[in-house]
Amino acid sequence: MKKKKFGRRIVLKTICALAGTILTASLISGCHSIGSTASDSSNDKGPIKVGVLHSLSGTMAISEVSVKNSEIMAINEINAKGGVMGRKLQPVIEDGASDPTTFAEKAKKLLQKDKVATIFGG
Repeated sequence: MKKKKFGRRIVLKTICALAGTILTASLISGCHSIGSTASDSSNDKGPIKVGVLHSLSGTMAISEVSVKNSEIMAINEINAKGGVMGRKLQPVIEDGASDPTTFAEKAKKLLQKDKVATIFGG
């Protein structure tokens, strides 16, 4: 007797749809204040940087690489539809390497050095 498998495409589409919804909602709420004053208006034309922080190596990579890929797919779909508030999203991808200390260091880098508007990750 052959077992039916839950199709990978369905799972990826579901993850992508969920990630896209969360991504859009986070960016709209997070970017609400971007460009709200005259001094910030010069930033209105550039892309919105978003951090993507997952384990791309180490023991957790087996499950987190597909999540990262789904988030990138969602970002590409959002950009294809005009971005968020007319601005494209620019992913900044970092590897947490399945290590809590590395995750903390990469999150700090994304926020302080790369100046991302939000971070998606574990």
